[in-house]
Amino acid sequence: MKLASLIDHTILKPEAGKEQVETICREAREYGFASVCVNSSYVPLCAELLRDTEVKVCTVIGFPLGAMSTAAKAAEARQAILDGAEELDMVIHIGMLKDGNNEYVEQDIHSVVEEARGKAAVKVIIETCLLSEEEKIRACLLAKKAGADYVKTSTGFSTGGATAEDIALMKKTVGKDMKVKASGGIRTREKAEEMRKAGADRIGTSSGIRIVEEM
Repeated sequence: MKLASLIDHTILKPEAGKEQVETICREAREYGFASVCVNSSYVPLCAELLRDTEVKVCTVIGFPLGAMSTAAKAAEARQAILDGAEELDMVIHIGMLKDGNNEYVEQDIHSVVEEARGKAAVKVIIETCLLSEEEKIRACLLAKKAGADYVKTSTGFSTGGATAEDIALMKKTVGKDMKVKASGGIRTREKAEEMRKAGADRIGTSSGIRIVEEM
């Protein structure tokens, strides 16, 4: 499988404007990336620009902190799907996970999964840089129990990004029933290939073109 087809071509910076979003849509079509990943206000624009292409529109839910209410995440997911999103990358409630409130975390994820059922894939961002190994495993198992499609390492907005060790741990934890997305700090082809070798099914990066053009 070509590396480009695993890449979620990403632009989530708060200062990103319409022209930059239009550019990543054009690049995603040209290079054959899996998706563009944008903030939800740009979903309608991307859906229009990528209509009749194989490039999916991905957006983020509860981003980047994950600490908003479950109802807010569900509403955000519902609107994003109505606007044309086909993939939702949601952030777990990290504080609740650390407090051991597994029921809250599972229900929080499940609320987005229910909104997306039959309409969009759900990727659960666990923010690995803030978690112990036990917490990473627990987060993955809760995402699996809640019916999500992927677990994802990072927002790219915290203290660290994806590591091969975390990808391997996440893949081992969720098994064949779920996929794993590596995201955060992946800026070179070598790093991207390291993630793929460790078990990543998707790679989120704002350096997609650099990665695929590197020899």
